[in-house]
Amino acid sequence: MTRQRETVEVDTVLFKAVYDSPAALPGAHRWVTCEHDVRRIEKLLNMPPHSIGAPLWVSGDTPDCPKCGRRVNWLDIVSSALSGVHDPAMIATVILGDRKYVNTEVPDAIAGVYCVDCRTPVEDLRSFKCHNWAYAFEALEAVLERMSGPIATA
Repeated sequence: MTRQRETVEVDTVLFKAVYDSPAALPGAHRWVTCEHDVRRIEKLLNMPPHSIGAPLWVSGDTPDCPKCGRRVNWLDIVSSALSGVHDPAMIATVILGDRKYVNTEVPDAIAGVYCVDCRTPVEDLRSFKCHNWAYAFEALEAVLERMSGPIATA
């Protein structure tokens, strides 16, 4: 029996202890979102270019889309989440902010993720995280303010 997904805020010490190492990510494979797709995330969220500087880690049992072969990553997670799950400001706050969140469920596949290019369901993506320990609160406010304009497309 799997538990209901629950996301809770934790302090930085606990977050670092659990998530600092990519080895802590579940799944057969672990990889970093490529630079090109990080820039696509910024456009999708209407962020200023190069706002995201931290590595965006992903893990799963199959790293590539089963249909088009593209490497699945945070771009797929973000574009899927924008389809009625989370708003852009919340996603930017998670990526750039100093508050850290963990999911407390057994690490099953992340539900509702689709390949950004061909819309094929991604069924065995297991986890994602970023390491952005020192993003200034004032800079985050400026990014969120800049994001209030029209949403771009990936």
